[in-house]
Amino acid sequence: MYELLIVAVFGYLAFRNAEIHDDEFANVSRKMGDRLGKLWDIAHQGMRENRFLRAEKALLTILKIDEKNAAAYNRLGILYAKQKEYRDAIDCFEIASSIEATASSLHNLGLIYYETENYEKAAVAFEQALKLEDNLAARHVAYAKVQEKLGNDKLMFHELEKAAELEPNKETFTLLHRAYETHGRAEDADLIADKLKKLKIPQGKPKRILRSRRVVI
Repeated sequence: MYELLIVAVFGYLAFRNAEIHDDEFANVSRKMGDRLGKLWDIAHQGMRENRFLRAEKALLTILKIDEKNAAAYNRLGILYAKQKEYRDAIDCFEIASSIEATASSLHNLGLIYYETENYEKAAVAFEQALKLEDNLAARHVAYAKVQEKLGNDKLMFHELEKAAELEPNKETFTLLHRAYETHGRAEDADLIADKLKKLKIPQGKPKRILRSRRVVI
């Protein structure tokens, strides 16, 4: 009987100890989550206000806590790109893509490669981004521009046409019209010019004030 009592006591203590550890773990996790949330707020605010050093410190602190945070690497790459620190930006986007290959990080990587005139690598990055997400006109436009630099006119036209198909607006039609004109495709250019005219508001009809859309790539 005495032995059974001892076993019961130790069992209760073990159970109680486990409960305490679970509570401690939950508290630590909650505090860590709160700290990361505050750091993200500082990073976003710093970038909005062009306080790049403040934003960089916050993002680097996030990466000290979570060294495989792809979103932090991607945001840090954008920060460096804004400051034209392209080598550091490329490093960040490459790390972000290796941790978690997203259309956003790959597209950003392509933009920096394009900016530094590394068109072959830019084409690869844009192509990989399109494989993950091909329903944004901006991605097709970027891929078209790099194909133009590489002299692949057929693919360039295909991508610009795709962009105009996805988002038939003034911007995509103007890019396609300019490309047709530049490469001597007068008939195609005229067809796009007609589409551009149809987009214009007829005289006498009241204009609608449209709020600009913010598109995050």
